[in-house]
Amino acid sequence: MPFPVPAPIGIFDSGYGGLTILEDIVRRLPDYDYIYLGDNARAPYGNRSFDVVYEFTLQSVRKLFSMGCPLVILACNTASAKALRNIQQRDLPLLDPSRRVLGVIRPTVELVGTISHTRHVGVLGTLGTISSHSYPLELQKLFPDISVAQRACLLWASIVEAGECRSAGADFFVRQDVSALLADDPLLDTVILACTHYPLLLPKIQAVMPPSVRILSQGPVVADSLADYLKRHPEMDLRLSKNATVQYLTTENPERFSAAASVFLSSPVEARRVTFF
Repeated sequence: MPFPVPAPIGIFDSGYGGLTILEDIVRRLPDYDYIYLGDNARAPYGNRSFDVVYEFTLQSVRKLFSMGCPLVILACNTASAKALRNIQQRDLPLLDPSRRVLGVIRPTVELVGTISHTRHVGVLGTLGTISSHSYPLELQKLFPDISVAQRACLLWASIVEAGECRSAGADFFVRQDVSALLADDPLLDTVILACTHYPLLLPKIQAVMPPSVRILSQGPVVADSLADYLKRHPEMDLRLSKNATVQYLTTENPERFSAAASVFLSSPVEARRVTFF
């Protein structure tokens, strides 16, 4: 059997937030090629059912596979929570057992278990991620001594996408949600930002979070985890192309995507539109 032609790493998100993950991955692993796919036409996923999120995510994974990607990262907490396990266990064996789909929840949880001293951890996320209970379940599985408090931040992602990160409204809602989380468990020493939009609100979160609480953004965590994965799996690393390129795909209008991406990335991008059918 001929060896597969080296191909890019696929990065999927329901919208724009995964761009913060992509940027940290590219910073950590600059030599690789990447294809970012945002399903912006159907975003947000947060309030959608498990079945619909699974269906949409699988379509995007299939699309990235069709473009040659041997490895796909779900840079989306909702997709990781509601679709990853089914894709890994049910679909990959049929689609191509040699390919891999990884998420953002497991590496985040693994790190949290090593850094929390009080063993009290908080999670700030979208309604979809919080209602899935993915973080408490995963933490309970790996670190049963850890207590978890959660808070659904209903407007944070919308505030970021509207470009209102510096607004007084952002101040109000960040203070409200962080205060509620801290009131639920005053012993928290680590808080996970379980939405890829939230790092853009980090200055406001830091302003209201006690200095004793460590705030965990997922971009660097996922980037380090991916680097470790490729080191442990040289057979996968050999299947990845290394020309230091990034392609941006969207299911929405590409001009609209490129304009909105400027909120999340430090340099301008040019996207193109794709369809699944």
